[in-house]
Amino acid sequence: ATESLKDTLDRLLPYWEETIAPVLRSGRNVLISAHGNSLRALVKHLNDIPDEEIAGVEIPTGVPLVYEFDADLHPVAHYYLVPGSQPEGRAPAHG
Repeated sequence: ATESLKDTLDRLLPYWEETIAPVLRSGRNVLISAHGNSLRALVKHLNDIPDEEIAGVEIPTGVPLVYEFDADLHPVAHYYLVPGSQPEGRAPAHG
């Protein structure tokens, strides 16, 4: 059986809130390495991407996506670490 994006998000968000967010709030950096559906769920959450738009978001395999956050963990910037690796016409941001 395949895990739906909603199921993945339901599984991921508690870990984000309980484990990752406190580390980020302490001023430390975090490296997340995950499979496509988990990364898609995290990008959906961080960028507040609607359900109907997330399927069109392409996240390149094996290319680091860097997020910078404010004190409240709202993304203030995000970018791919390798120049030119963002798919043409697609971005992991909403809006």
